[in-house]
Amino acid sequence: MMNDPRKFFILYARFGEGHWQAASALQQSFAKLGIAEIKLVDLLEESHPVLNGVSRFVYHKSYSVLPQAYGWVYQRTKTMKPDSLFASWLHSFGVPALLKMVEAERPDAIIHTFPTLACPQVMHKMRRKIPMFNVITDFDLHLRWVHPEIDKYYVATDDMHRQLCELGVEQRRVAATGIPIRPEFQALSAATRPPVGKPTVLFMASVGMSPVNVAGLCRSLTARCGVRVVLICGRNQALRQALVAQFEGNPNATVLGYVERMQDWMAAASCIVTKPGGLTLSEAIAAGLPIFLYRPVPGQEYNNARYLENKGAAVICRSIGQLTNAIAERFENSRLREQMLQAVRSLRKPNASDTIALDIVQQLNIMEDVPVMKRRTACEQVIP
Repeated sequence: MMNDPRKFFILYARFGEGHWQAASALQQSFAKLGIAEIKLVDLLEESHPVLNGVSRFVYHKSYSVLPQAYGWVYQRTKTMKPDSLFASWLHSFGVPALLKMVEAERPDAIIHTFPTLACPQVMHKMRRKIPMFNVITDFDLHLRWVHPEIDKYYVATDDMHRQLCELGVEQRRVAATGIPIRPEFQALSAATRPPVGKPTVLFMASVGMSPVNVAGLCRSLTARCGVRVVLICGRNQALRQALVAQFEGNPNATVLGYVERMQDWMAAASCIVTKPGGLTLSEAIAAGLPIFLYRPVPGQEYNNARYLENKGAAVICRSIGQLTNAIAERFENSRLREQMLQAVRSLRKPNASDTIALDIVQQLNIMEDVPVMKRRTACEQVIP
């Protein structure tokens, strides 16, 4: 395939791994289309490294120290208008740095996997239109993502598609593609899952439980359901060491640290216990896994969890006993399990990353031929 000479910026942030993973998946999809010049930009890190570090620290601490405060801020700002003073201030971070990069490199399009929407202000300063695309990486719509200068939105669900249209965004500017995930997850499904000797519960052990509680839950599940439990501790070495000590000599529990090929473990699993981040949920849906969510923190993760629970694809659990019972019931009751599997299948959006990349390239071809019409004001275009 001949290389496409166009250049794209993908703007992300490191508030969790999901925004970066979505950006990386899109980069690979664009590369398959021959577009090699893809620049991934952590705009907050580039423009305000100290502020970015403090913000990330506060964000991560809010999960354990002040989750209710974070949730309150999230909900209070969820309906903010794009022309409000707060939105304008929020989107002003990174404008000088992005302006410098855009003037130097002249990208043909800018894609956001995190809602740092500095680009509209950059365009106004340059008096030049740059096509912009938002790839929303949650199952919940926060209006921080919404701006009248955005050419197209790529969203997780048909429900979010309807939400945006009800806000006044034209249907042609929204596509329910699903969230872009790593390409190795695209081929996973219940049909491709290899047979195992015992049903396997894949447990993301950083979901907010103490090692003692994790151990108690796992022993309860193995005794009641006869399952194997695989515990993924990520980069938390202290948690991994504590769990290794708890399960030493237990053949029904496997404790792992950071895992490179998570798709292999999802393919072998019967269900997953995890935090409700948009990317992890999308990977679990791609793998056809019933999802169990333990005490999701207020904010986008709780709203993600509530959406999937309302669809029947996940169960929110607020105690160790409730989580044990919810998982056990799905192993013991085939009808409940099948209902949950059907709900998970109904949410699958295969090949989201490739679909988005191809559609953006096609959109740019259209834009080359059709003059850009002057946008109406934010309140006219987006908010009724």
